[in-house]
Amino acid sequence: MLEGVEMETVEDRSIVLGRYIVENNATVRSTAKIFGISKSTVHKDVTERLRRANPQLHGQVKHVLEINKQERHIRGGIATRKKYRGE
Repeated sequence: MLEGVEMETVEDRSIVLGRYIVENNATVRSTAKIFGISKSTVHKDVTERLRRANPQLHGQVKHVLEINKQERHIRGGIATRKKYRGE
């Protein structure tokens, strides 16, 4: 996914990750999987590094991550139900 994207610094990477999260309403976990990096790296990039590199984008990412945090118990319940129904 990072192929063809010019990223010379970790700040550049944080901007690319932030844009992906905002454009796709993505979770940290799904973003890490798509870009082939750890969840810890994604989280650090979009919470700390992005704040310095692009404060406006940081605000948008923070909003998406807050929504994801509020909805995670619902996704967990759905996964548990599927598990016990054998889906």
